[in-house]
Amino acid sequence: MANLNNQLEKNYDPLKIEAKWYKFWEEKKCFAADPEAEGEPFSMVIPPPNVTGVLHMGHALNNLLQDILARYQRQQGRNVLWMPGTDHAGIATQNVVEKQLAAEGLGRHDVGREKFIEKVWKWREESGGTIINQLKRLGSSCDWSRERFTMDEGLSKAVREVFVSLYEKGLIYQGDYIINWCPRCHTALSDLEVEFEELNDGKLWDLEYPLADGSGSIIVSTTRPETMLGDTAVAVNGADERYREMIGKE
Repeated sequence: MANLNNQLEKNYDPLKIEAKWYKFWEEKKCFAADPEAEGEPFSMVIPPPNVTGVLHMGHALNNLLQDILARYQRQQGRNVLWMPGTDHAGIATQNVVEKQLAAEGLGRHDVGREKFIEKVWKWREESGGTIINQLKRLGSSCDWSRERFTMDEGLSKAVREVFVSLYEKGLIYQGDYIINWCPRCHTALSDLEVEFEELNDGKLWDLEYPLADGSGSIIVSTTRPETMLGDTAVAVNGADERYREMIGKE
C-alpha cells in the first residue's frame, strides 16, 4: 500500500515519484478493463506507433490527449478500455533494418530472406519494448494485458477477411495508375512515404515527328530527349479530335 502520509518535498522529482505511482497503479490493476464490471462501456484503440524507432513529441502529445479522455471517462463512472499496441510498418521497418545491415557493409540479399526476417523480428522486439516503456513513462493508462501487434494472427486474419470481402463487393479494385515506385525496394509507396521536390532547373523539350506522307507532323514534349533514339511509335488519345486522323499513319 502506498504511503500517503509523507511530507511533500519542496521540489517535484518526476523520476522518483512517477515511476513509484505508475507501479502502484499497475499492481492495483487500475487500468484493467473488466467486461463484467459495472458502468457504461467506453473503449478506444490506440493509434499504434510504428516499431521503426522511438516515440517523438507528436506521439507524446497525441497519447496525452487520449490519456486525458480515458481518465475523464473513468471519473464519470464508465468501464473504460484503452487498448494499446504497436504497428509493424512493413516498408519503414524494413528500411531501418536495411540501414543497420548497410552499416556492416551488407544488404538484405547478402543475408538471405530467412535471416533478414529474423533480424526484422528482433528489431520489432527491441523497438516495440522501448515504445511500450515510453508510453508507460508518459503515464498512459492503457490496459497492458490487452497489448496487441498488427502482425498478430488474429488481427492479420481479420484484415485478410475484410480485404477479401471488400474486393468481392467491388469496393477494392486493381487498375493502371501513376504511382510512386521505389526502384530499390521494388514496391509501390504511398504519398506519405515519399518526399516531393520541386525542380526549377528542369527543361522541357519538344520533339517533332514528321509523317511519312508529308501531310504534317506531331509534336511530343519530354524531359528526356535522349530516349528519342529508342522510340518506335507515338501513342495518342483516340478520343482527341486533333489526333484522330493520325492514327495508323507512319
